[in-house]
Amino acid sequence: MANILILGAGGFGTALAVMCDKCGHRVTLYSPFQQEIETLSAAREHKKLLPGVIIPPSVGMIWQLPERSDADLVIVATPSFAVRGVCASVKGILSPEAVVSCVAKGFEQESLKSLSVVIAEELPHNSVVMVSGPSHAEEVARGVPTTVVAASRNRAAAEFVQDTLMNPTLRIYVNDDVTGVELGGALKNVIALASGACDGLGLGDNAKAALMTRGLTEIARLGVAMGASTETFAGLSGMGDLIVTCTSMHSRNRRAGILIGKGRTARQAIDEVGMTVEGYTATKCAYELSRKRNVEMPIIEQVYAVLYEDRSPDEAIRNLMDRPKRHESEVIWLLSR
Repeated sequence: MANILILGAGGFGTALAVMCDKCGHRVTLYSPFQQEIETLSAAREHKKLLPGVIIPPSVGMIWQLPERSDADLVIVATPSFAVRGVCASVKGILSPEAVVSCVAKGFEQESLKSLSVVIAEELPHNSVVMVSGPSHAEEVARGVPTTVVAASRNRAAAEFVQDTLMNPTLRIYVNDDVTGVELGGALKNVIALASGACDGLGLGDNAKAALMTRGLTEIARLGVAMGASTETFAGLSGMGDLIVTCTSMHSRNRRAGILIGKGRTARQAIDEVGMTVEGYTATKCAYELSRKRNVEMPIIEQVYAVLYEDRSPDEAIRNLMDRPKRHESEVIWLLSR
């Protein structure tokens, strides 16, 4: 049995709390928002995000952190913009032996840093493990079979997360390619926005399949430029997460994209979804990273223009379809440039 501290009481944090409790671990769920914790404690259910999923009474809930934590495993389950702040809040209370894992997917917008780098800067004495893959909170909480990957530069830390969290409904693989795992998890949200827009426009399966396939190519192209392995993008955090996020109505990013395809502005779509849409910020970060690395990412460029420059989805599609001809092979294309 492990002592697990979960930072963030949203949908995924709550889902993990329920799952970890079922596995026999001692679980504490933290949110800095007193009202949120009081509401969850009284209802023992996240009525907005996980209706019908009961939070067992054995799951502790706190809105004030202790002076010292005996957690063996800390799980960061906040939106990407809150990762640095919540990690700073536990600085000094964790044992250096505690492993810090993160299920958030995205970048720090101002610095373009990956979340593993952000966590390491705030908690330099703790090993960091990034957990990613096709894993909707709605299904994890209900025990639907799910498979993810735990990536770390410290193999022992990744295997600790694997051993601690793996159970009959959650299978975990380990991976050393932290950069690839993080990029796949963050950038699939951008493609999911575009995929949703295809659905909102009423385009067919052909267009959506092409978008997902070429979108994954762009993600891998940037990843390789940043030192990732191509193989990672064919795995759970790449292809796996892309498929589930582009096709499921559990996906906030796809739902926002559908609304954009139907004529809403990006801000109207995000407000209507009513929850964090990570793809909005990730699009800007991906666009800036592609320019910084001189990596051609036409789909990312068009999504950026739709979200931030008021380009219509129809015009974005025309721009993509009218691009010059090229070879599908990345190697042959790069050699011909």
